[in-house]
Amino acid sequence: MVGFELNEEERMVQQVAHEFAKKEIRPVAAYYDEREEVPYDIIKKAAAIGFGVTRDGGVLDGSSSSLLPSIMAEELSWGCAGIALAINSSGLAGAAIAATGSPEQRAKWLAAIASDGNEVHLGAMCLTEPDAGSDVANIQTTAIRDGDDYVLNGEKQFITNGGIADVHVVFATEDRSKGWAGLGAYVVPAGTPGLEAGTIWKKMGIRASHTANVVLNNCRIPAANKLGAASAGGGSGGPGALGALSTLERTRPVVGAYALGIGRAAYEYALDYAKQRVQFGKPIIKNQGIGFMLADMAMAVDSARLMVWRAAWMAGANVHYAQAEGSMAKCFASDMAMKVTVDAVQVLGGQGFMRDHPVEKWVRDAKIFQIFEGTNQIQRLVISRALEALPPRG
Repeated sequence: MVGFELNEEERMVQQVAHEFAKKEIRPVAAYYDEREEVPYDIIKKAAAIGFGVTRDGGVLDGSSSSLLPSIMAEELSWGCAGIALAINSSGLAGAAIAATGSPEQRAKWLAAIASDGNEVHLGAMCLTEPDAGSDVANIQTTAIRDGDDYVLNGEKQFITNGGIADVHVVFATEDRSKGWAGLGAYVVPAGTPGLEAGTIWKKMGIRASHTANVVLNNCRIPAANKLGAASAGGGSGGPGALGALSTLERTRPVVGAYALGIGRAAYEYALDYAKQRVQFGKPIIKNQGIGFMLADMAMAVDSARLMVWRAAWMAGANVHYAQAEGSMAKCFASDMAMKVTVDAVQVLGGQGFMRDHPVEKWVRDAKIFQIFEGTNQIQRLVISRALEALPPRG
């Protein structure tokens, strides 16, 4: 039996997240988009009710529902994707620490990136480089063992919270000849000598989320800061790094959920506008050209949600992504968001092109979801390879 009704816990989180997005995020979305500032006050308010990486574990701590991260991401992104990402911006660093750290490392470093209603603490996952975007195996940043320390050198690019985070989780190679097996993940706290802020990027969209380069210039950290049991003994740490990278596939449905929230927001806004806008004596939704466009938008939003929820359920149930369902969810939802936001501008016509309406912002916000966490071209490559590996159908 397949059920589609949310349980009581899931409905509660959905309702609380939606009310927070409606009352706290949407009213200030244009402000932070215009000024490109980190919304520290909103992050504090979100942490106070359990959203983001929080000191008490938040609303997701101890939950049996694998849908909650996606439900929360959709609702917060419905308010503003940039602010939603800022609230949850420490999540990837937290996932890397949780996936590969020892119990002691998890206790120490997860606490260091947890926020509450009084203080904001941020984490940054430093993976992408100028010459290593989709090609992660081409990472150039090095980690050289020197006695009881590691010395890191290199530059990371387009890092969320880069340079402002309390904790940077840096992926680096100890031995490039070993490819993936030579990679390790290293914790670099703020204030470490040699950890330098690089270019702060001015972006097309998601402007409330801070993006910058991180430069490591003879950055020395204790060997104990290498994530995974191998850190104390000086081993390669490859499995630890791979463990952290493998979390990306399981987090892709959540990335899709952010895109879903943007697409849904645009669809709902366009629908309301089409019902109210009168031309030639009738609401424009009664014109087939507009009505059919809205019908396609509604189907696309619902289809994306079903794919996101299925992939999220599979991750929680430890069901193998035989057809790369995580990549499918992220790819489909982000493509949907891009098309639906553009179509929403079209429904509004000239008004949609003006910044008096939020649809032009949603177009700008949607685009990045086709690019980061693995471009949609890479997602299609992952999916096609998974299909190729399937056994013959009998």
